[in-house]
Amino acid sequence: MKKLSLFKALLLVLTLTSFISKPEIDANNSWIRINLLGYQPKATKVAIWASKTNQVPDKFELIDQQSGKVVYTSTNIKSFGAYGPFTATARLNFSDFKISGKYFIRIAEIKSPEIIINDEVYRHTADFALRYMRQQRSGFNPYLRDSCHTHDGFVLYGAKAGIKDSTHFDASGGWHDASDYLQYSTTSANATYHLLMAYRDFPQAFADTKQANGLDGKNGMADVLDEAKWGLDWLVKMHPKDNIMFNQLADDRDHISMRIPKEDSQYGKGFERPLYYIDGEPQQRGKFMNNTKGTSSTAAKFTSAFALGSKIFASADENYAQQLKQKAISALAYANIKKGVTQTVSVKSPYIYAEDNWVDDMELAYASMPLIAEKTWKKNSGIAFDYAKQETITPWLTKDTANHYQYYPFVNIGHYELAKNSQPHKQKLASYYKQGIEQVWERAQKNAFYRGVPFIWCSNNLTVAFAQQCMWYKQLSGDESFNELEQANFDWLLGCNPWGTSMVYGLPNWGDTPTDPHSAFTHLKNYPIDGGLVDGPVYTSIYKNLIGIQLTKPDAYADFQSDLAVYHDDYGDYSTNEPTMDGTASLIYLLAAYDSRTKTIPKEFQSLQGAIIRGKATEKKVALVFTGDEFADGGNNINKTLVDENVKASFFLTGRFYSKLKNRKLIETLKTNGNYLGPHSNAHLLYNDWIKRDSLLVTELQFKTDLMWNYGAMEKVGIKMDDAKYFLPPYEWYNQQIADWTSQMDKQLINFTSGTRSNADYTYPEMGKSYRSTEEIYKSILDYDKSKADGLNGFILLLHIGTDPRRTDKFYNRLPELIKYLKTSGYELVKINELLKTEQ
Repeated sequence: MKKLSLFKALLLVLTLTSFISKPEIDANNSWIRINLLGYQPKATKVAIWASKTNQVPDKFELIDQQSGKVVYTSTNIKSFGAYGPFTATARLNFSDFKISGKYFIRIAEIKSPEIIINDEVYRHTADFALRYMRQQRSGFNPYLRDSCHTHDGFVLYGAKAGIKDSTHFDASGGWHDASDYLQYSTTSANATYHLLMAYRDFPQAFADTKQANGLDGKNGMADVLDEAKWGLDWLVKMHPKDNIMFNQLADDRDHISMRIPKEDSQYGKGFERPLYYIDGEPQQRGKFMNNTKGTSSTAAKFTSAFALGSKIFASADENYAQQLKQKAISALAYANIKKGVTQTVSVKSPYIYAEDNWVDDMELAYASMPLIAEKTWKKNSGIAFDYAKQETITPWLTKDTANHYQYYPFVNIGHYELAKNSQPHKQKLASYYKQGIEQVWERAQKNAFYRGVPFIWCSNNLTVAFAQQCMWYKQLSGDESFNELEQANFDWLLGCNPWGTSMVYGLPNWGDTPTDPHSAFTHLKNYPIDGGLVDGPVYTSIYKNLIGIQLTKPDAYADFQSDLAVYHDDYGDYSTNEPTMDGTASLIYLLAAYDSRTKTIPKEFQSLQGAIIRGKATEKKVALVFTGDEFADGGNNINKTLVDENVKASFFLTGRFYSKLKNRKLIETLKTNGNYLGPHSNAHLLYNDWIKRDSLLVTELQFKTDLMWNYGAMEKVGIKMDDAKYFLPPYEWYNQQIADWTSQMDKQLINFTSGTRSNADYTYPEMGKSYRSTEEIYKSILDYDKSKADGLNGFILLLHIGTDPRRTDKFYNRLPELIKYLKTSGYELVKINELLKTEQ
């Protein structure tokens, strides 16, 4: 009886508690943070619940913005507790929702900002951020349509080179470093490298809307390359002779006032500003001396920028490329004069770029040298790897704090550049990246924002760098275990942070972004500084101890400041809200990378290993495709047949084919007649092993460089890169990695449709069993058409524009007969871009 009574009592308690509802969520003290720019459908998608109460929701809804209907409900919520100003935080994961559209998250009465899901959410954002780089130009400034700092500069510390103090050297140009007008070689070289690298890896992300001087108008070169060249030209001036290199133009006397750039006269020599020579010895730091120990850190950065610039500009300007090559060689020699770090100079204050490491710069320099001297790869890669082993992990990754720019650049680019081109070292270098990521992850996994990057000065620059490292590690290793961590750092920059604001001026233009940055452009003239990445939040302890910070208005983010970190959208706070040139350049690379993840093959097309191999099987269309490298003997016959039959075809030709003078008239005729002309690699490389398809025979750099040379040869005969998006690989042999690299360049890999023997028209009797006669090839096409329900619908029928002289039985002589058969059978003969056209 006692047991029964106890049971009834327990039942009564449970019944009563079931009618007690959970306390309502406090809408005034709870927020949902998101990436304000948006998410790509297949990406990790996480919003952050942040509340000053103890409440954590048990579910959330995704609401269609237009219809108001619930389209998704989830309980995928991971609670983390207190962080910064919040008592309760949680991760709201909706990654498995992949439908494009505009939505918002709803929890009780709380709504998130608009959530955009679309493949194109990052389109053109890299070019948007490039606006800030253009606005930072010294010399002629296209934004102001005026010139500034045209008298620079006079030399200091030049005794080792026999240069008297106050000697004039032309140093006009380059970029102002931030909202002040100092110019540093170390940040400029790093920024230049990032811009060059962004174009090399993701050329499709950039448009051509500006001239070389930055004013409106196309000049046949992507705007990012115009900007990179602006940086390179200044670096050349900062290394005018083999024995002369300058580390810095102007100093902290710049900070006398906020002003629009013009000639500055506060340095004691008219309108000239001081040029600080690199002598490898300590130089001024306020009342003391800096900790310069050598010549390596800055000079090595020059080396890598010059080498990559030489490689990229080789097809456009051979003389300029040669000049950069020689500068790379002399800069590397300069880096070896006295091994050690070169720090910047200050005169009045103690604040400098206190760079403390340099072996990472040497690693990248030696990894870059084979770009201008391919035969030196074995030697230079070995030296680069020796430096890699000296600093396996960029030191800030292991720390909670660091001095200003103490470990710069904030990501070790050398590991990536060396690993992707050196199979023997790839696994080890990838492991170095992983070790650094794990150090940050150890801190990040303890909070809902996955924040493991320390809140030191320019924390946003570190955030960009860390996202790059995660991305590169995944590319090198295939390990996707840090995908969510990478995305969290990217999202942080664009609004998924405690303050709920994007850290990029004007991006997105519909969201909360900086409006009052520490910038003379905005403060004095209300000029927008589109695309500028601001410094980002700092530890509150750092903020309280900085000199000269005073907020000018009530703090819009007061509710979200904490004892941990602060961020102020106030021009009076130079520590969190000042945009930086080099941070923006790094962001441009990251935005270009994310923009380039949008390529997908439509379901109606057949694909293999990332290449489209057949169009729509529901449409009676066929694309005749001709490839060519060494031989062109059939060109005139093929052209005549196409004209006689009023048919257009597609031609995929190597750079060698396009470059031969004897082929020029044929190419011009094919182009004039409206045929499609595309790339087939520059030197007809074999990309991967014939037996082990996954075994690559080329590096990413070799692949992309070769393809860019192919496009360069095409441009010389009037075929624009943007007009040739389809790429047919040499030997018609490739793998998924080749397709991925092609996609990164905003091109689509294609290949022939299997089933016939048309692609064997290059064979000749001496090849034995591989030889196929013209009659056999012709019959295979007709037999396939008659034996399949959908026949040759959507076929990419591949032939060759010329063949070895040993083949006397030329299939192109049967082309008139083949075209007549296809027409009679009801097929429409179209170009490849027409065959693969999709509905808009």
